Amino acid sequence: MKHILILLSFITFFYACNESAAGKKKATKTSPKEKFSFSNVIKGSLSATLALPGQLQPFEIVQLYPKVNGFVKNVLVDRGTVVKKGQVLLQLEAPEIQEQYLAAKSKAQQAMSMYFASKDNYERLLSTSKTPGTVSLHDLQMAQSKMMADSAVAEAEKSTANSLKATQDYLVVRAPFDGVITERNVHPGALVGPNIKTDDKPMLVLQQEAKLRLVIEVPEVYTSQLAGKSTFSFSVNSLPGKLFRGTLSRSSGALSTKLRSETAEIDVFNAQHLLKPGMYAQVLLPLSGNAEALIVPHASIVTSTERKYVIMIKDGKTKWIDIAEGNIRNDSAEIFGNLKEGDVVLSKATDEIKEGVDVK
Repeated sequence: MKHILILLSFITFFYACNESAAGKKKATKTSPKEKFSFSNVIKGSLSATLALPGQLQPFEIVQLYPKVNGFVKNVLVDRGTVVKKGQVLLQLEAPEIQEQYLAAKSKAQQAMSMYFASKDNYERLLSTSKTPGTVSLHDLQMAQSKMMADSAVAEAEKSTANSLKATQDYLVVRAPFDGVITERNVHPGALVGPNIKTDDKPMLVLQQEAKLRLVIEVPEVYTSQLAGKSTFSFSVNSLPGKLFRGTLSRSSGALSTKLRSETAEIDVFNAQHLLKPGMYAQVLLPLSGNAEALIVPHASIVTSTERKYVIMIKDGKTKWIDIAEGNIRNDSAEIFGNLKEGDVVLSKATDEIKEGVDVK
């Protein structure tokens, strides 16, 4: 019995100790009022470097389609062939075009012969008519009319022959500029032409690669910082550690309604042919900053799915202020919104801090 009483006393004491410890733990969970840190909004700008994705494109590209119907006679180039301007790339044959041209050329020569004959006749009659009574006025007028008619016929036949000659020239396809053949879709014997139903693929594709365009999409907030003829550096994945340079040459002057960005092009000289059209690039865009910007700690900015804002302290309470974000450098950021220099914002803000919270 004595042992039982001792055991019950021990259990009661142990339970009391546990309750006391639990009470202390509960007490420690009650934290003092949360403390906030504050920062003043200052006026200024931040120079920074913005990394943007871009894509290299050929400076010039052309898809070569047949102008006339014909059979492919010779294909003198293939995929990867480097060509010069004016070089023959492909030859077609169309015997009927050659026959039409030769016939038209012959008719033009005959018409010119008739014109020269009627001209000689008119000039002879005109010279003879200077002697009174030798040539009647009617005969002279008839000779002049025939000469003029023959001249018109000769010009028409000559025009027809020239037109067919131009059509015949279309049978020889030449390179319109220096470049490389990147696609070939025809072989000798194939029937091609504008009226021939095919898979709509061009016979050849020619791209200029010695000079490239690096196309980037500049977000709306940075478009005002694009300076004409600025020099940019960029890298490509296939050549890690190597930086290339190019010059900003042109921009669209308008924003894409879909992307809310402005398209800009950087001219890149590719004399060593290390870069290829179609490569993706990482472009480093130097930003000078905006003189109208305000600067806050970057941690002050809260970004949610619906808005971007900072939490300003007004009359001792929190207030959300929508902003647009500018350049970012280290731990600071440019912002634009309904704020002014000297306003106080939370240095570290989160979306858990609601409006109207007392921060005194």
